[in-house]
This record gives sequence, structure tokens and C-alpha cells, in this order.
Amino acid sequence: MFRIDNLSKTNHENMNTNHRNNDSNKQITDAGDIVSLVDDLLRKAVEYGASDVHFEPTTAGLAVKFRLDGVLNTIQKLPKFLSDNVIARLKVLGGLLTYRNDIPQEGRIEVSKNQDTQIMDQRLAVFPTIHGQRAVVRLFYGNTELMVLEQLGFSKHIYSTLKNIAAQNQGVLLLTGPAGSGKSTTLAALLRHILKSYNGKSVVTLEDPVEIRIDDATQVQITPHGQMTFPTALRSLLRQDPQVLMIGEIRDAETAKIAVEAGLTGHLLMSTMHSGSPAGALLRLLEMGIEPYQVTSSVSAVLNQRLVRKLCEKCKHKIDNTDMYEAAGCNDCFNTGYKGRTLIAELIQLDSQLRKAVLAKTDLDELENILKNQGHTTMLADGRRLVSDGITSEDELNKVCGIVSDDS
Repeated sequence: MFRIDNLSKTNHENMNTNHRNNDSNKQITDAGDIVSLVDDLLRKAVEYGASDVHFEPTTAGLAVKFRLDGVLNTIQKLPKFLSDNVIARLKVLGGLLTYRNDIPQEGRIEVSKNQDTQIMDQRLAVFPTIHGQRAVVRLFYGNTELMVLEQLGFSKHIYSTLKNIAAQNQGVLLLTGPAGSGKSTTLAALLRHILKSYNGKSVVTLEDPVEIRIDDATQVQITPHGQMTFPTALRSLLRQDPQVLMIGEIRDAETAKIAVEAGLTGHLLMSTMHSGSPAGALLRLLEMGIEPYQVTSSVSAVLNQRLVRKLCEKCKHKIDNTDMYEAAGCNDCFNTGYKGRTLIAELIQLDSQLRKAVLAKTDLDELENILKNQGHTTMLADGRRLVSDGITSEDELNKVCGIVSDDS
């Protein structure tokens, strides 16, 4: 039976190279070999804690990449003649149409009872390209250490503020940040905090898809292209006597309008939005047609967050004449110098000055100046506490915050 090579400690130092030679690839001669190859790649991904597995077609073949701590690493390069069979096997696992190679498809790969119990779900997405079909498998883990709000890594100020917001009976909390920045994990932890701290509250979520299961919460999955859209479901749910509502994402003006109205009428509502900053999220609501007075009356706070890689504890190196550390690299961290991730964040609450600015439809630069004059702790400033504590490096912080260093 075919098996992917074990990545030994020596191999760890060469994760960006091809881990199989042509002679090994010639061993793959039948369907059983393909099944074993795909199964072993997915198994290895779980073993390394990868969040995503990319199967990327190129002119030369099929590149297999694991996303580890947010960074893609090339694990293996398969020859061209295997590409179609590997993708076909993934399609079978995901219940997709194997004969349709010209359209995007999405599905779920069932978690085997023999698989590692830490895997909760596996999502498959296939997309046609000029070199063949590209597939991505997203892995969802049951990380028990990330279930509790106080374990997420927020600063004391943000943690305290989020607890105060969770105690409120109405208002809107918005989370912003790019895909993969931990927004769903934060929302799930907040809802668990509410359910644990305030018994008897009715908590309902609308998600596309449901990524994290929350005990004692009613979770509703919105099916893409179905009749039950976010606005339709949200309108109906407001008649179901919910006290706390979570919407996976505010994507359009109609959803935004209903969400704001819910926050004004005795509901605590939490959701995410696409925005690069807290101030930008407020302006995004105005751009969606929400009246300024509705924004200032409903939005309680905006939380903007990112994930930074943590320095590997076994190999991090202290920089001479400083209190800071830098990445080194060892077998334990796949020679990257980092292992695991943690949060950096910034949060704003609407005070009288910010409300006046929003009511006047002030532009982004002016809102940012107001926050700066108020001594607002930016995400970069929040991250510096992690640098000073030796948890992450200045290079990593600058990279995540989009800052180009002078020596780059």
C-alpha cells in the first residue's frame, strides 16, 4: 500500500521542497494507491495541525501545501499524471460530481470514526483553473483551549470590556478582520460566556456555514442560494423571542438594516463585517444606507482583531542588547521559528465625541484623528505587549499589521 513519506526531523527543515522523488511516484499505479495517497496527506495535515490543505495545479504537476499557523508551506509536489486522479478522489470524498470539471463545487468530507477525534469537520472546495482543478480542504478542530473567552489572549482592558458588553441586554457588537483572523472563535467564546454567566437567556445564531458548535445555543445554517437568506431568517427569528443574536456576517444593506433595528429593540446582536479598522466599520454601515442616528444609537463597540504567530519556545533567540526575541528555527517548529498563534486586537466604544462625528458623517481620516487624540490603543500598540513579553517577534507583528521595516 502506498504511504506518504514520514517527515522526519531532517525533512522538517526542508518543508518547502519536494519530499518524494520520481521513483516513489512511479509506485502509484492504481486506484488504491491514489486512495492511500490522499488519505495519508489528510492524515498528515491533521498531525501537523494544518488549518487548510491546498492542492494547486501547475504546469509541472500538483503542489500540495499545508497552511500552518496562517502560512502556506509546500509539502509535496506530485507529477502531472496524478493531478486529475487526486482531485477526483477528493471529489468522491466530498460527495461532488466527478464528471463536472468546469464549475466550482463545494462539499463536506465525512470525518471517519477512525480519524483523530480532534477534527470536527472537513470542508472541500474545488475550482477550475487553466492548469486543471484546484482543491482546498479546510479542517475544523475542536480546540477546547479556545472555548473560554479569557483564554483567547485579549489584553485585560479588551477582555473586561467584552465581558461588560456581554452583560448588556441590547446593542450591536461588530467584529472586523480578514478571513482566518479568529472572529468566529471570539464570537463563539462570547456566546459561551453569556450562556454560562446568564442562565436562561435565549441565544440564536445564523451562520453560513455553522463552523463551531455551541452547546445550549440554537444554531441555524443558511444554505447558499436557498430561499432562507440572512434577511429572511433574521426577520423571522425576531419573532422567536431571542435575547442574544449572532449573525455570521453582515454582507448587504438589508441584513445591516435589520441587524441595527434588532440592536435598537431589546436584542444583543453580534456579527462580523469586512473592514480594515473599527472606524472603517462605522463608515461601512453608513455606506450601506443605515442612518447615522441609527448607527450611533445601536452600535455599542467595534472589535478589530488579527492573529500573530507565537515564537517557538524551544528555539527563540534573544536579540543582543534588547529585551526582544527573534525567530530561529528548529525541528519542533518545522524550522519556521514559530509555533501556534495568538490574538492582537483594538476596540472602540462609541462615546459622545465619536457619536457627533458619525452623525456629521465625518470621513475616515477625521475619525482616526479623534481616536488618536483620545489615546486609542491601536492593534500595533496592543501587539507590542506580546513583543515585550517575548511571545512574538517585531518582524511578525509588523508583517501582520502591514508595516514595512526599514531594512526590508
